[in-house]
Amino acid sequence: MGRHSLPHQPVRRAGRAGSPRRRRRVAIAVSLVLAVTAGAGIAVGSGLLSFAGPCERAPVRVDLVASPDIAPALRAVADRARRDQVTSDGRCLDVRVEARENYKVADLLAAGTAVPDFQIWVPDSDVWVDRATTASGGVALTPAGNVAGSPVTLAAVPASARALGWPRKTYTWAGLAAMATETDRLLLGSADPARSATGLLALSSISESSRQEAPKSDTRTAATAKLLTRRVSDTDAQVLQTLAADDSAGDDSAGNGSGGGKGAPRPNEAVLLSEQAAYAHNSAGDGSPNLSLFYPTDGAPALDYPYNLVDVTKLTTDQSRAAMRFMLLLGEKSSYRTLERHGFRVADAAESRVPAALVRTAGGRSPQPFAAGDTAPPSSEAVQQALGLWTVTVQSARLTTVVDASASMTAPVPGRKGQSRMEVTKASLLEALATFTHEDEIGLWEFSTRLDGSKDYRKLTETVRLGAPVKGRTHRERLSDAITALKPIPDGDTGLYDTALAAYKEAQAGYVQGKFNAVVLLTDGSNQDDDGISRGELIERLRDLVDPGRPVPLIAIAVGPDADRREVDQIAGAAEGAGYEVSDPADIRAVILRAIMAVGHLHES
Repeated sequence: MGRHSLPHQPVRRAGRAGSPRRRRRVAIAVSLVLAVTAGAGIAVGSGLLSFAGPCERAPVRVDLVASPDIAPALRAVADRARRDQVTSDGRCLDVRVEARENYKVADLLAAGTAVPDFQIWVPDSDVWVDRATTASGGVALTPAGNVAGSPVTLAAVPASARALGWPRKTYTWAGLAAMATETDRLLLGSADPARSATGLLALSSISESSRQEAPKSDTRTAATAKLLTRRVSDTDAQVLQTLAADDSAGDDSAGNGSGGGKGAPRPNEAVLLSEQAAYAHNSAGDGSPNLSLFYPTDGAPALDYPYNLVDVTKLTTDQSRAAMRFMLLLGEKSSYRTLERHGFRVADAAESRVPAALVRTAGGRSPQPFAAGDTAPPSSEAVQQALGLWTVTVQSARLTTVVDASASMTAPVPGRKGQSRMEVTKASLLEALATFTHEDEIGLWEFSTRLDGSKDYRKLTETVRLGAPVKGRTHRERLSDAITALKPIPDGDTGLYDTALAAYKEAQAGYVQGKFNAVVLLTDGSNQDDDGISRGELIERLRDLVDPGRPVPLIAIAVGPDADRREVDQIAGAAEGAGYEVSDPADIRAVILRAIMAVGHLHES
């Protein structure tokens, strides 16, 4: 599924970013970095914390890469530090700031194949830090606090905002999503959640909010993701260009926008946007209508601009101290004022307030809850699930799902009131099924030993579109029934190796261009089929079958304490996939979506 562009047009509830708890975290992080980089007991005596005085030697240079939105503010602080001859250990501070897209930097650091040409990284969100550090072999990052904050909101052009009752009427995230997906009242756009923390945090919040209103339901999240794929932009800066050039977006008579032509998509009436981006837009004075902001009542997640030292063991002592000196400089009053002038909320505990002028310029008005206290951001698990859902929605998936039906699947799951591994696994698979669209293709196999003559596996459904009609029903309904009917085979062992090879070969033979093709294999034990191929032979044959032009990664999930994580890692790795482990089968749904995100990202063209 490709992205659909819109015509070019001219055009955590952040609360108090400076809570005492947050400032303590910064202080602790600074202490830890000093201990790592300068050695115990020498930081103060060395002059790191001596902030004034003339430059005694050549300047110490450090390179800082920042999110494009905050780079201008950081550059202004760095320029002032040079003019004022701010020192670190007697040497003038020379911080060079460069703007780079967050997702590109995260991927560079995660790959670990190139030496970074910068010592400090300030992305707009911890989302990117997680992406950069999750993979083994990546470049190490040392956190040193947060620079600023900005809540994620829904920004609407005036006509659409008025139609939705702004500012008096407030909504939850689920309510705002419903306006876009269940009515024709809002044309909603977003930056790509795979490339934008704003888009991803908003999608995660919609998912969490929808689940609160209808537990275990991902229908609205999937519908929102599907809608956004038709109105998505590559970056946060580009999404603003999709808005209507005047205040007529909510009027059907407005047509398609200048240059759109007949049949072109209508401009967006609202976009998922940070408060700071709305502030910059409304301050531009370019004739575009000012945006109005909705702050969801169930919490606006915040961009938090984490300050990270990059591969601290490779930095010189002077670079490490200069990096921390700049972080401390960003906590001074003059730097706060600079950040606020650029539309950011700052960590000023002495003035625990939301700046009224900033919010008003950005488009916030009472009773929108823009000044509410801190709320917990979406969990890392929720964010990963949302990104997995986005991945399959954008690209569509073709998955061959292979489930262990050996006798050991009758074992009870601790804390699940007597439910067996198979029962909990089935429930989790049905939840996962609900997140896929009618265009996704999913098939189901089961395996044990000697299920079908000498074969250890049995195909229960073909891998076809979930929306495909099958004898008066849809494939989704037939697949749901097949999952529900899964039962452990009495006295059945685990014929893992032969099954993995057969499923991979069939999935590769049925490869569909333009979709995310994969095998998802669930097992609660090690191979117990002495008559089949060996592990070494399986790995060798999988490696021989891998075709870069027709990638079919194998996602292997070890379920429960008896499964061999090392074994599934080796098998999955041979097919350029990934191995995972869950102690509770109820986590399978979350792991499948996380795996699709991680493996799908690696196989993007």
